[in-house]
Amino acid sequence: MIDLNLTQNNAPVYEALKKHMRNRVVRLDVPGHKGGRMNKELRDFLGVDCLKCDVNSMKPLDNLCHPVSVIKDAEMLATEAFGAKHAFFIVNGTTAAVQTMIFTSCKAGDKIIMPRNVHRSAINALVVCGAIPVYVNPGTNKQLGIPLGMSVKDVEKAIKENPDAKAVLVNNPTYYGICSDIKSIVKLAHEHGMLVLADEAHGTHLYFGEGLPCSAMAAGADMAAVSIHKTGGSLTQSSLLLCADTVSEGYVRQIINLTQTTSGSYLLMVSLDLARKNLALNGKELFKKAVDYADYAREEINKIGGYYAFGRELENGDDIFAFDSTKLSVHTRAMGLAGVEVYDILRDDYDIQIEFGDIGNILAIVSAGDRELEIERFISALSEIKRLYSKDPSGMFDHEYINPIVEIPPQQAFYSEKKSVPIEESNGMICGEFVMCYPPGIPILAPGEKITSDILNYIAYCKEKGCFLTGTEDLEINNINVVVNS
Repeated sequence: MIDLNLTQNNAPVYEALKKHMRNRVVRLDVPGHKGGRMNKELRDFLGVDCLKCDVNSMKPLDNLCHPVSVIKDAEMLATEAFGAKHAFFIVNGTTAAVQTMIFTSCKAGDKIIMPRNVHRSAINALVVCGAIPVYVNPGTNKQLGIPLGMSVKDVEKAIKENPDAKAVLVNNPTYYGICSDIKSIVKLAHEHGMLVLADEAHGTHLYFGEGLPCSAMAAGADMAAVSIHKTGGSLTQSSLLLCADTVSEGYVRQIINLTQTTSGSYLLMVSLDLARKNLALNGKELFKKAVDYADYAREEINKIGGYYAFGRELENGDDIFAFDSTKLSVHTRAMGLAGVEVYDILRDDYDIQIEFGDIGNILAIVSAGDRELEIERFISALSEIKRLYSKDPSGMFDHEYINPIVEIPPQQAFYSEKKSVPIEESNGMICGEFVMCYPPGIPILAPGEKITSDILNYIAYCKEKGCFLTGTEDLEINNINVVVNS
């Protein structure tokens, strides 16, 4: 039975686990490590309490596949905290939440409108379910070379040209902190009978912080995939899927259960439960602190010269409708260094691990969990890197995004007959797999797209600069699978 007396001060999964631990239950079930007794090295590394909480589904602790008690209670509290109609605990990462949104709204052959700078999880979903992408090319900032948001006019054009599309997917925000006008996109899509799906992998804080861009649920979106682990304080791989009352709770649960594990980790679930409680009670203050840190760092970095820590001054009411000021995105190309080069120097020489570096920018994730000393250390390291390593920027690649030429749908390409060819000989062929830099995991090439000289030059440049390329069957990225008879 659902406990209707719960408040945001409660954490039902956490409370049930604490009670379970006090009962000193004999462990004649899985997992086989038996609270760590079977693997003492693992127990000593992770801690005895952690191993004891790594338990299997049982009646007092509910079941993630079909929650009826404490997990259901915890999901209900998340629903309330995030302003949704339904909330689902996801332990397969936000990848599973993104794919659930697409599987729920689209069947084989259905069209879905989306920006091309989506995470690979969205295109993977198209490979699995057979939906057809209608790409809206994001705007680009020539100075920064990064993909931006979707223009409402471009979305409207795509909707009018594809009135049979089932849904529109929106990044809210992008990895770089760029937000589209999600309220207007929701209004437009709903007027044409389409669902709006939001990839909010980097947007947990939008639900609790003040002065930040609009969250998907507040904008009226139908579904949102939210990485609580990225900026909300839960353990890696734990996320929420939020839904409005425009989709069936039962059907969404069925879709989730097609791919989500039947052995849901209670470590991940309890982290979601406690993160939600913390956000509901303290989120406003936590994210104010994050914004203050990021704003201070932006100001100081821009004083160094050579770098450009960009922010809300970029907002133009269109493809940069809003900027997420918690994102500390820094352009590096003007001082002759690729972002990935700065990323490597920070880690190797200064023991500072940032989120990612691409060919022209770096991103540092800032949260209330950071400390002033660490922010100062980061700023000082950037100053020293400029002094020691800056050089003439001429000849550097000046953009991150190349408009794709889609020849055939992703599923058809991925499952077609393919052959492996040297990547430098693939110009003009149709790609049969992915090529991407990770992070952020946005494909340079996706299955079904034409390989061009611009793309090959970009891939070669990324390899030269030390970007971590992934997605191809050949782990060295020397060969690429292309569609036969294309």
